[in-house]
Amino acid sequence: MKNLNTTQSIRPNFWKEIDMTEMNKLEWEALCDGCGKCCLLKLEDEDTNDVKFTNVACKLFDDNTCLCQNYALRKQMVSGCVVLTPENIERIAYWMPSTCGYKRIFEGQPLMEWHPLITGNPNSAHITNNSFKNKTVPEYDIDEADLENYIIQDLG
Repeated sequence: MKNLNTTQSIRPNFWKEIDMTEMNKLEWEALCDGCGKCCLLKLEDEDTNDVKFTNVACKLFDDNTCLCQNYALRKQMVSGCVVLTPENIERIAYWMPSTCGYKRIFEGQPLMEWHPLITGNPNSAHITNNSFKNKTVPEYDIDEADLENYIIQDLG
């Protein structure tokens, strides 16, 4: 992994200009639109790789802020948590939401019009109702056997 200088800044239109592998840490993190969809529990058919999203959120997800409560240690605290990198996105992009900034840039698509990098507003995913802020059930409130009852049809 590259030694990233913490004094780096975000270059204008970096997502249009450079490859994901050349982004600095701030630019990589800025691709996240803050929607919280990646923190929803998913059910995957092992034969078809078909992924169904639920409205059940990871135990570290804060429904009020749409943020991880322990982002730095999330992988250690949640065994199934995926730390997305330019090196692993190809392998896992299939289950990511179609609106995800990481997935869209990886697939050569533009960011959504409501993405914070487009609007300049870090809350634009929430303002435009494209996040799961205040819309989830905490995983510790349900029985895992009932997870299928929480499948959602539209990620919005």
